[in-house]
Amino acid sequence: MERLGVGILGAGFVAKFHLRAFANIRGIDVVAIYSRTLERARDAAAYAEQLGLGRPKAVDDVWDVLRDPRINAVWILTPNDTHAVYAKYVAEEARQGKGNLIGVAIEKPLARNVMEAREMLNAIEKSGLLHGYLENQVFMPSVTKGKEVLWGIGAKYSGRPYLARAAEEHAGPHNAWFWRPSISGGGVLLDMMCHSLEAARHFLYDPRKGKDSLRPRYIYGETATLKWLRKEYIEDLKKRFGIDFSKEPAEDYALAIVTYEDDEGNVSITETRTSWSFVGAGLRLSFEVLGPEYSLYVNTLQPELFTFISRNVRIPPSEEFVEKQNAEQGLMPIIPDEAIAYGYHAEDKHMVESFLKGKMPVENWYDGYLVVQLMMHAYLSAEKGVKIRFDPTQVESYVPSYARRRIE
Repeated sequence: MERLGVGILGAGFVAKFHLRAFANIRGIDVVAIYSRTLERARDAAAYAEQLGLGRPKAVDDVWDVLRDPRINAVWILTPNDTHAVYAKYVAEEARQGKGNLIGVAIEKPLARNVMEAREMLNAIEKSGLLHGYLENQVFMPSVTKGKEVLWGIGAKYSGRPYLARAAEEHAGPHNAWFWRPSISGGGVLLDMMCHSLEAARHFLYDPRKGKDSLRPRYIYGETATLKWLRKEYIEDLKKRFGIDFSKEPAEDYALAIVTYEDDEGNVSITETRTSWSFVGAGLRLSFEVLGPEYSLYVNTLQPELFTFISRNVRIPPSEEFVEKQNAEQGLMPIIPDEAIAYGYHAEDKHMVESFLKGKMPVENWYDGYLVVQLMMHAYLSAEKGVKIRFDPTQVESYVPSYARRRIE
């Protein structure tokens, strides 16, 4: 194949990141954009046209996308509670062979729990489709280059890295469904630690041996609601999203420590931390990796570009400088192109090229499945208050307490 026809399921915040990434990728045609709300699909299609991506059709019937013979691959960019349904629809259409589907890519997290993830993976395996897991942080230029340095120089001359720290922090999600664990499946751990767990694991496995050479052994988790159950913030969420967080709370802070063992018996550890209770310039992604005689650091709020806005200037709230921006005055970091800096461009380019070549992407649903297992272990550990052994059987039917509990 020379060109890939893409259908997009979802027209929200993350879809725009992917459209911006697609605008700089060769060999792709965005054919159609689906949303349950036709108006949103039309808005996304208009945005795609502004970016020079042609004129994709806007639809509110998912089968109009899946059965379109011009579409070869589907990007699932919808809320968490719909992932399992749309994955099954894609697999069903591929098995029946009415369309021309060869691949499917899905946004993080793969699923809300292991049961959903397993069903999705089974369906896609039976369909024969290539599958990609859209974990953008693994594809961040700083992470990609950092791993090259770690293993090409640090590990080569000193020994393998043994500790990776990863964190994602901001002041809270954009959309109401994130704040409702009965829909989303959990709070910040499910929303953002999926990123941090996979990025930290990525740093630590030997690229010559592959991901399977690093096996999880133990997990310790902590969760808490530090900010958003305070009265003033409950009222803020009611005003902005029309939800009562006090009746359906979720964690806004999470910590997980995963102990790994490689194929030679070496122990390494990842420390991951996420929060919706960070107030700073905006979204902060940070990584730190330690080895015997070296270390590596990444912090997205320390870019090469800053601006200063004095107190005498009043500008309306925006996210012009950085995602989840919390202020419009003072010294502000600027991310020149977030789609590139956060890895969306590189991950989408890899998915497109993999599908065109008929190859399985390096980041695929098997990785997403493991991440879901790790997250469920972290939730279970936090619920029990103890460090637990990695044992997938104990989380096969587990649902986090935040998703189980609703205060009436």
